[in-house]
Amino acid sequence: MWSTEWPGAMSVPFFAAANGSWIRSTPTLDGGELFVAGIRDVLVCLAAETGGVKWRVDFPKDAGTSLPSFGCVCSPLIDGDHVYMQAAGGFVKLNRSDGSLIWKSLDDGGGMYGSAFSSPVIATIAGHRQAVVQTRKQLSGVDLASGEVLWSHDVEAFRGMNILTPIVIGNTIFTSSYGGGSFLFRVQGSRADGFSVSQVWRNKVQGYMSSPIVLEGHVYLHLRNQRFACINLKTGQEAWISTPFGKYWSLIASGDRILALDERGELLLIRATPEKFDLVDRREIANRPTWAHVAIADDQVFVRELDAMTVFNWKKGDSDRLERSASE
Repeated sequence: MWSTEWPGAMSVPFFAAANGSWIRSTPTLDGGELFVAGIRDVLVCLAAETGGVKWRVDFPKDAGTSLPSFGCVCSPLIDGDHVYMQAAGGFVKLNRSDGSLIWKSLDDGGGMYGSAFSSPVIATIAGHRQAVVQTRKQLSGVDLASGEVLWSHDVEAFRGMNILTPIVIGNTIFTSSYGGGSFLFRVQGSRADGFSVSQVWRNKVQGYMSSPIVLEGHVYLHLRNQRFACINLKTGQEAWISTPFGKYWSLIASGDRILALDERGELLLIRATPEKFDLVDRREIANRPTWAHVAIADDQVFVRELDAMTVFNWKKGDSDRLERSASE
């Protein structure tokens, strides 16, 4: 239908290059506009119908910040008239209409040990609507209007590998890090009197790149050691841990079924239950790397391979199965 491009290639450090030197951010579509974060810390707003460029922000050029060593990883978050993301060596709020900077918070200086990986979420915690942001060193709540850091807690991680998106459950937040462990934090207080954050529990199991699924009081998390774990949110104890699979899983849930796509092109169907690891089915659906996140629309499953898109029909019933719909 259309194609739009701009200069944007770079090479990441050798220990990350095994996962590819390509865009890591997921585009965001809202109200006829498509927001795309390029690997060189560039954010572009496109008209979804035509692909025309409405505006473009080159953070290293416009803000004078260093090029992120691992590339821009954060996915843009749209909230009303504003865009939020980790870029320019910090967490920024932009005017949606023209990309102009409103404020910058959580400045980490960028470079090798800046360039945060995680994507933010917006949630009401302790009665205050805020952004929850995981940098390479800490988990923080940020006031949406002012950019003020409301609360913050260190998150231990090897080389700052806090990658997954934090999960908000009521006034608690779950996250996990490579080299640190899995954590549940609780936020208390108020905007008037100030907030405090405390660690509820810590488990030794370590997440890596895969953001988890929360269902019925349990977290389902793919681990650094390539195993899959179910953790009780109340106690922090593992209900079970599976045998190893691939390095990375993208996870999406429909009812009590979890689809897990690993980077080798294998799709797994799992029944979510704390009783045991229940693998319903598995099949190879691609022979090229599949690092992009699996997506579901109604009964269709979209899989982005390295250089192709494949669409499957997901037939749900007594026996779940996938049928190829189309590919190009």
